[in-house]
Amino acid sequence: MAEIKNKIITIFGSSFPKPGENEYEFAYKLGKKLGEHGFAICNGGFYGTMEASAKGAVASGSSTIGITIDSFGLNANKFIQLEIRCKNLFERITKLIELGDGYIVLKGGTGTLLELSAVWELANKKMIKKKPIAAHKDYWNDLVRLIDKRMIQEKRDKGIVFLSNDIDELLFYIKSNLEK
Repeated sequence: MAEIKNKIITIFGSSFPKPGENEYEFAYKLGKKLGEHGFAICNGGFYGTMEASAKGAVASGSSTIGITIDSFGLNANKFIQLEIRCKNLFERITKLIELGDGYIVLKGGTGTLLELSAVWELANKKMIKKKPIAAHKDYWNDLVRLIDKRMIQEKRDKGIVFLSNDIDELLFYIKSNLEK
């Protein structure tokens, strides 16, 4: 793998949003803002919010990594500078988590839920070093609050996932919570 010198933020999200749609434009602005602050972007490498966040990162002059999967039979989007191909979904999720110094979870379906669940569980069980995990508040709020209630019952850490709809707040949270 080519060396990426910047801290890497892995962004999880849907492959369905198109240019001009709110979700796509939010991901573009997020990728651009993260890039402007010196972060490289890692994501699933395909389309929708993955393409948008990579496009934003490239517009800011930052680096992009796409973790793709052979079984989907797709090519990485044109904004991916370094593509890492995986054989299966679980290898892909592992690599996305492994490369991230922090994580931002955008709106998405079951794939995005799986990615959120995996990184959250690894953090919950302290199987990865402490890294900031943030998620789109309007979309993930109910789930995060439900799981946090369960964490209180189980006497585990709650508040592992930070919630916000504001790009500047997400950026501030990520920057403030990265290990120095």
